[in-house]
Amino acid sequence: MEKKFIPLKDLEVYQLAREASKIAWEIYQELSWQDKKTMGDQFLQATDSVGANIAEGYGRFHYLDRIKFYYNSRGSLNECNDHWIELLNERGKVKPEKYKKFKTTAKQFSVKLSNFISSTYRTKNIK
Repeated sequence: MEKKFIPLKDLEVYQLAREASKIAWEIYQELSWQDKKTMGDQFLQATDSVGANIAEGYGRFHYLDRIKFYYNSRGSLNECNDHWIELLNERGKVKPEKYKKFKTTAKQFSVKLSNFISSTYRTKNIK
């Protein structure tokens, strides 16, 4: 069986990470300077880290090395989705429609990322 290489940009899990980053950037741009400094920078960095870790892991050779970065990605997703966006929302710093859009994307992404990690484990047995 011939293995086909899928470019990073074509991976659905990576596309969802980029979508989350896009929404996070929209939220960030609407924050005041002080809100950016206290919460926004960390929210944006955590969100951008999700896709960066997928990219770094995808470029690794050994499946355990890949999975380590995918777990880092999942941790960053939890940070931005379970902590920072919630603080921004509780403090009235994000518009309700942007909050809902981010949460919906993050929920869909979380499932895809878990499946992606599982499939990476499974591929080690095929080689």
